[in-house]
Amino acid sequence: MNKSIGRLVSILHRQSQIYINYVLKDFNVTSAEYSFLFCLYHNDGMTQEKMSSVLYIDKAATARAIKSLEQKEYVIRIKDSGDKRINRVYLTEKAKKNIEEIRRRVFHWSEFLTEDLDPHVTDVVYDALEAMVNKVEDKKEKYRKEEI
Repeated sequence: MNKSIGRLVSILHRQSQIYINYVLKDFNVTSAEYSFLFCLYHNDGMTQEKMSSVLYIDKAATARAIKSLEQKEYVIRIKDSGDKRINRVYLTEKAKKNIEEIRRRVFHWSEFLTEDLDPHVTDVVYDALEAMVNKVEDKKEKYRKEEI
């Protein structure tokens, strides 16, 4: 049988979504939404377009997630003062109040995955995955143009 890193990463991703949906149920935040909260936690007032770029999520999915978070009163959208076509997104007090607990619950997944691994193995896995991401970053223009 061929080893498929993509298959294993996909399984972990799907399982992480299930886990995150479960642990964030109390906050009414989904696995599709929490990354936007984290993004804003580091850069409140970011544009929707920038969030799409940073999170590697298409603009339509970003708009849906932001709309949902806005309806749940976690974020507000404000038109940019210099360019009314641009929406800047800000965390609400509700989001700021809950962000640490949301973060704790989400990061527990990584702790769970690595708890039985030797720290050296964890570092190797992390470094390998980071190298793969960097490789994709370097080549993404080529595969978008189907030049592979």
